[in-house]
Amino acid sequence: MAELLKGAPVAGAITERLIARAGQLRSRGVVPTLAIVRVGERCDDLAYENAAIRRCDKIGIAVRRFRLEPDVDQDRLLEVLEEINQDKGIHGCLMFRPLPKHIDERIVCQALNASKDVDCMTDRSLAGVFTGKGPGFPPCTAQAVMEILEYYGVELEGRHATVIGRSLVIGKPVAMLLQAKNATVTMCHSKTRDIAGICRQADILVAAVGHAGTVTPEFTNPGQIIVDVGINSLPEGGLTGDVDFDAVEPMVKAITPVPAGVGSVTTAVLCKHLIEASERAAV
Repeated sequence: MAELLKGAPVAGAITERLIARAGQLRSRGVVPTLAIVRVGERCDDLAYENAAIRRCDKIGIAVRRFRLEPDVDQDRLLEVLEEINQDKGIHGCLMFRPLPKHIDERIVCQALNASKDVDCMTDRSLAGVFTGKGPGFPPCTAQAVMEILEYYGVELEGRHATVIGRSLVIGKPVAMLLQAKNATVTMCHSKTRDIAGICRQADILVAAVGHAGTVTPEFTNPGQIIVDVGINSLPEGGLTGDVDFDAVEPMVKAITPVPAGVGSVTTAVLCKHLIEASERAAV
């Protein structure tokens, strides 16, 4: 039976550290503040927003919500982001995506000041992930993968890590973060030949393909550690990851469950980025 790398202890440890840092900021007259921009009322956005607000409340982070109608004009959305950019009392911004189709998402994302970009939606922040320099932060989900591996003492230096998925939201940033820790990284995707054989060689396997049940026992080896980033809805209700958990769990050393794995760490990482942005602004 594999060790379950659950997210709750990781999120709890991050939260406890952040409570102290938020208290130090407040003692200096700085109220760490997150802006949340939401267009419309998608159920998944609302669920994440509520979870983020609960985490912020626990830590001592103030939240300002900007709620816009689904038919909001692009210029109005840009005005909101400019307001956030100019407000020195706001230290970071989370904007839910995807945006409605009538809005040019790329133009809107680039309008945010990278120093307030706590979830890597600007090109400047993404460049920082690749160069290790810059004012922005990695995507929260990608960073959550790293937080889990660190919390459970997974040694990365010199290890072979394979990432399935090459999106700019998770796959590519995770690969860069792993390389920054001196792991040797292989990236797989839908065009990879013998993907199971390549994954089977990995010490650490990160599944971020966005398709339920992609990773089967053929992808694994007995000493492998699997981080399942996927969140997929089941026809009968509930959630599942990119890994066929029941089949794979007995075959590997350790694995993150879905739910209760990576997803439960993302709001803690969001708050970690916000506190760091607040500290930078307070210097």
